[in-house]
Amino acid sequence: MIIKSAEFICSNTQISKLPPPTKPEYAFIGRSNVGKSSLINMLVQKKGLAKTSQTPGKTQLINHFYVNETWYIVDLPGYGYARASKSKKADWNKFIQTYLDKRESLQCVMVLIDSRLEPQKIDLEFCIWLGEKGLPFALIFTKADKQSSIKTDQNIAKFRKAILDMFEEAPQHFVTSAETMFGRDEVLAFISKVNQGFEIPEFDKERYS
Repeated sequence: MIIKSAEFICSNTQISKLPPPTKPEYAFIGRSNVGKSSLINMLVQKKGLAKTSQTPGKTQLINHFYVNETWYIVDLPGYGYARASKSKKADWNKFIQTYLDKRESLQCVMVLIDSRLEPQKIDLEFCIWLGEKGLPFALIFTKADKQSSIKTDQNIAKFRKAILDMFEEAPQHFVTSAETMFGRDEVLAFISKVNQGFEIPEFDKERYS
């Protein structure tokens, strides 16, 4: 897939204010500080499209980016940010889960995992939740340039093993680096393939008016 355009469309916390669900969407989500904004910018080759921050938990809105005028990258708030208050965490979780569970045009949840870490409970729990909801998801292991490929492979093998303890089969996974652009072609090829099978879903037009 050649990226010809990528633009910010909107950010909000209300499902009713999202664009009508007439184009395929891919939700990017992971623990705070997993390198989500850097990965999104690398995929679309547009520095600064998704705002990177030194402060974990900065993304607190659903951000829509329109790519090639045919599909959306959806940047979701990171989960597991320790400094947020319990009530704020609950609010975030509620609207993230509502989006994921109810969005008609959502094609796949791209779950970002830090490749430098052994399997984290919070990541596995989120994958279980997606599985329980029947939501398709893929794993994107980030920051592969920060360590040896052997170490990356070991951590991925451990994560896949943990996933296979809970699921009959492991989801598709990608290994990426925002610094070196490693994995970019594979992720975009996956999205391109899924896009080919997209059909506009039935949806309540009043909900998005």
